[in-house]
Amino acid sequence: MPRRKFRNSQRFESPTERSFQEYILNTPAPTTTRSELLRLIRGGEDTFLELKVKLSNPERITQGIVALANTAGGTIIFGVSDQLRVEGVVNSEAVQEELVRICREEIVPPLVPLIDVIAFDNGRRLVVLDIDGKRRPYRTRDGRFYIRIGAEKREISRDELSMWLDEIRPLAYENIPLRDVSENDFDDALLWSFADAFDTDSLGKNLYQTGDFLKKDLLLAIGGADEFLPTVAGVLLFGKSEKVAEAIPRANIRVARYSGDNGNAQMVESVELHGNLLTLYEAVLKFITRYCDLEKTKPKKSKAIGDSPVQARANYPLFAVREAVANILIHRDLAIRDIPTRISIFDNAIEFINPRRTNGFSPPASRAIRYGVTQRLNPQIAAIFGKREYGTTVPHGGLPMLLRDSHRFSGRRSEIYTTNDEFKLKIYGV
Repeated sequence: MPRRKFRNSQRFESPTERSFQEYILNTPAPTTTRSELLRLIRGGEDTFLELKVKLSNPERITQGIVALANTAGGTIIFGVSDQLRVEGVVNSEAVQEELVRICREEIVPPLVPLIDVIAFDNGRRLVVLDIDGKRRPYRTRDGRFYIRIGAEKREISRDELSMWLDEIRPLAYENIPLRDVSENDFDDALLWSFADAFDTDSLGKNLYQTGDFLKKDLLLAIGGADEFLPTVAGVLLFGKSEKVAEAIPRANIRVARYSGDNGNAQMVESVELHGNLLTLYEAVLKFITRYCDLEKTKPKKSKAIGDSPVQARANYPLFAVREAVANILIHRDLAIRDIPTRISIFDNAIEFINPRRTNGFSPPASRAIRYGVTQRLNPQIAAIFGKREYGTTVPHGGLPMLLRDSHRFSGRRSEIYTTNDEFKLKIYGV
């Protein structure tokens, strides 16, 4: 049986579609020895290895790649006959280019393949495609899902699809249970004000049953009758602020004011905020209003201070700023440990920076979110945080509203970047 991983791959996120192909064709991959390859071929096809004499049917090759990717990865070797004879491929460069195209254009989400060309003394060449299935589920461009069973691929029927997707769907970080948090670590006032806004009966019934309410009513905790394991989402939403800082330190937010137009200017003030999401939301807005004016409509006249060297306070659209603050709180990629959430206030702009895995998100998804096509990393947090019963005043309309209002207000388009596992949003004031 061949190894499930043909070789160790280095991580790469392509910033553009053009550089994707340049990277695949120009970056040297770890070398695979001929003896290693022949040993795999002699073992024949199985769940993780497929042999092809040539690349003649792109549609079937696409299906085979999808099947391997959905079955935890594997290897396809081109240039080997059904009788396990090494015949080689006619044009190895053309095969490489076609495989890159298939992985980029015919598979959703796109794959970043590792490709080796192995040459033999008789001049024959084999093309080896190594497939990693880290971002399952994969499908063909026309919406078909395949898996591999033994040496055969099989399409997943519609009746099986839901069950299969439930089995492979990775656990979101917001659903991870925390063992060092007890019922006493929750802000009962915040929890029960939220519950009472929906059903007054639940307040009296569950007043002293915090654990049961979180487990049975909100699905923000797990455990049996004698066990209480709140999830990350539950602690972020309803935990006491000091406990949130202790249990989930990566949830802290750094806010800073600079006396200039960028981060190279002198820093006026910098604070690291911590607490549950409602506390953070209010604290961030309080810091912003210390240095900026938030208005519902654009001021008719610009403020002037004559010849004073002091920069006038900038005006920003109220609802756009509220939406931006809400976005950084509910759409953080909490699985990324080393990149903090930051907000920088400059003389004429506010920049919001959030951890967000670039791989799989840029560039297509970063364009789609401008039109309201969201990719929520934390759906439970987003569902509760956005409700007025939670205590926030988040406007409706999402990122499209933010971009539209900030443009109308300042006359400048907001800037969005997704790079180096960071999502950056910069809005301008007047």
